[in-house]
Amino acid sequence: MKVAVTYDSGDVFQHFGQCDQFKVYEVKEGNVTKEQIHNTNGSGHGALAGFLKELGVDTLICGGIGAGARNMLKEAGIELYPGVQGNCDQSLKDLIDGTLTYDPDTQCNHHHEGEDHECHNHGGTCG
Repeated sequence: MKVAVTYDSGDVFQHFGQCDQFKVYEVKEGNVTKEQIHNTNGSGHGALAGFLKELGVDTLICGGIGAGARNMLKEAGIELYPGVQGNCDQSLKDLIDGTLTYDPDTQCNHHHEGEDHECHNHGGTCG
């Protein structure tokens, strides 16, 4: 399993489409065998699913995420765990242990013109 987590100074970044870095973990038999931080190099909403697919990621842990990005991840075959807050390493451990707290209904609507931002995350913010 290859898991990406939206990354910001060790914590889960709260807006998928504005994520500058992902921490990517390779997991075999419940153990992390490799971890690396990848810069997105300015990739935006539309390119991030492809970026993750090229890295071989099959699972994503993130904070807020919009409907368009959800659809692109689904098309790329990437399993999604949105609405996660806290430390990246702990989030991965919780996923492996089956105790990850996430909100499958987390939505993030981001409007670029006026930079209006509306997030529907029970208990968190989105970027």
